[in-house]
Amino acid sequence: MKLGVRGALGIAVSALLLWYALKGIDFAQVLAALRGSDLTLWALCTVASQLIFPLRARRWRTILDPVAPRLPFGPLWRATAIGMMANNVLPMRAGELVRVFVLVRERKDVPWSAALASLAVDRVFDALCVVLLLVVAMLSPDFPASFVIQGRPVQSIAFVMAGVVVAAFGGLFALAQWPHAMESLAVRITGALLPRVRDRVGALVHALAAGLVVVREPARFLATFAWALVHWLMNALAFWFGFRAVGIVAPFTAALFVQGIIVIGVAVPSSPGFVGVFETAAKLALPVYGVDPVQAVTWAIGFHVLSYIPITVIGAWYFLRMGVHLGDVQAAQVAENRRITGEHEAVP
Repeated sequence: MKLGVRGALGIAVSALLLWYALKGIDFAQVLAALRGSDLTLWALCTVASQLIFPLRARRWRTILDPVAPRLPFGPLWRATAIGMMANNVLPMRAGELVRVFVLVRERKDVPWSAALASLAVDRVFDALCVVLLLVVAMLSPDFPASFVIQGRPVQSIAFVMAGVVVAAFGGLFALAQWPHAMESLAVRITGALLPRVRDRVGALVHALAAGLVVVREPARFLATFAWALVHWLMNALAFWFGFRAVGIVAPFTAALFVQGIIVIGVAVPSSPGFVGVFETAAKLALPVYGVDPVQAVTWAIGFHVLSYIPITVIGAWYFLRMGVHLGDVQAAQVAENRRITGEHEAVP
């Protein structure tokens, strides 16, 4: 996988944000705090942080069930582990493509296009659940009443965000029920406002609609949403165990809030593993609850290392055991792109 301009930009952004996160921080204090932290709570934090990956694999099975019924858990888990490892070591989040390749190679009954579209659905449910939990944290009685954003009470902003989440869920349902009409509408609107990206938006909406087969059955939609919710609650629990390990006394809703800020933060270009972005987001979010910046950075570094290493090692072990080669991933992507292009050219 070539680094490219975007990859180089991500590394530069990560380096800048890491400098900002450590600016004004006495690293000797951070190391002393880590040495004095609670190992039992760190162990619980690590276990909880790794449980999110099998939960993601299980949710993936629900999303893919309409196109490949009753997939065994093993291939989904191995593909997920390898994909997460690749995200941690390769630029531009190439692990998503690796994840698709590994599953499709092991399970011939899963079409490449369906697997790729399912990841788009996976990420949409992630975004909606994270924002929903962020809204819950901001509306909680535990949220610091003195905190405002540009002079506006946080609660008013949270209500707006809640409206956005409701509208997004409605949009997902509409796209699933009337994919052609919604795709056409999106292309027309984009063509009128931003003609340069019309085709790209059309392709994106088409891919998302293809993956949203899951929403057409209410029971499966609710199951997918439930798995996503459990995933992010487990991740927040890992955050909270880490808080307690370094002596941060904060409610569980603080973990929901910090999680939301970090997930929004890692959307910017960054190095593999989100180095710098994670620490900066934590340094900005935890002081809202009165946490000292040194404590915030201590938690961020400890959590980041302990959540990074296990899945990276597990994914690397599967990667080597299965004989996966990055060149094969790129070749499969090129072949699929050519197939799709050929199909489009064949349509009169």
